[in-house]
Amino acid sequence: MAHYNLAFLGFGNVGRALAQLLESKRAELRERHNLEFTITGVAARRLGWHANPGGYSAAELLHGDLGTLTARSQRPFTDLAALRDWLRATQANVLFENTSMNPHTGQPAIDYIRTALEAGVHVVSANKGPVVHAYHELRDLAASKGVRFLHEAAVMGGAPIFSLFREALPAARLLSFRGILNSTTNLMLTEMEHGAGFDQAVKKAQDMGIAETDPSFDVDGWDATVKVSALATVLMDYALKPEAVQREGIRGLTPEVLSTARLLGRPYKLVCQAERRPDGTVAASVRPEQVPLDDPLARCDGATSILLFQMDVIHGLTLSELHPDAITTAYGPLADFITLARRR
Repeated sequence: MAHYNLAFLGFGNVGRALAQLLESKRAELRERHNLEFTITGVAARRLGWHANPGGYSAAELLHGDLGTLTARSQRPFTDLAALRDWLRATQANVLFENTSMNPHTGQPAIDYIRTALEAGVHVVSANKGPVVHAYHELRDLAASKGVRFLHEAAVMGGAPIFSLFREALPAARLLSFRGILNSTTNLMLTEMEHGAGFDQAVKKAQDMGIAETDPSFDVDGWDATVKVSALATVLMDYALKPEAVQREGIRGLTPEVLSTARLLGRPYKLVCQAERRPDGTVAASVRPEQVPLDDPLARCDGATSILLFQMDVIHGLTLSELHPDAITTAYGPLADFITLARRR
């Protein structure tokens, strides 16, 4: 029976959902995967650095006031020396990195992940920034230290995109992909097609918990752009930066335009796509496009996401994720944890 000490860096919605999912799957992990775990550390900006090698109970993590637990330090959250001290105190084997995403540099999450890998700790991240801006460096560093850097939840939450290509499609060369990658804008377009105003559609997404208080990152296309960059970087082995992706959001679309387009059989979708050129470079875009009703993207409504892949050996593979929630996103890190444990 393998046993791992787990530490959480960042403990917002994803971190809490992951802790809940781990606890609910504890018996299954033991019985089906010969895998046991103890959560020995939790750290976040508002909480400080908490470490207990004896482990925290599910009640302490999910329902208790972490602020009352023994904090190792209130040193700044960006202090890498504090992070190293905390990792040693937690005796962590695996770090779940769930900090805020910086689309422009990937920092400070890149430094967090690099520090953990250098300490010989596996890292599982739901953060797109480090994948976009430092994937090859972090992958190679992990390999040199005999640990793993995994990131399934960076795109489409719990859908097995990266593991699909890594494990099930080892000799397939990805030529292009096309899809819908932002739940907020897809829900908004659906709502506005039915007559809701822009602000009403934003509020619906916020009430569902899939849009932030400031929805600009979604509606201006940045979230989808970073996801396209992450997919191209990992699956096409091409370091595509977000600034190189042609980007246009959905602010220019009105309920009247959207409902008319749907009635005419060519609804609008925020289409994300990338294609490998003959010279080996990758061209990519995120922009509103009209699609015919027989296109799989036209039937993708609400918060659902979809991706269509074209490969040199498989001429069309589709993966969709229906109505994701926090548990869906938390499944990605859980699956990564099982994956790295199998490869110990």
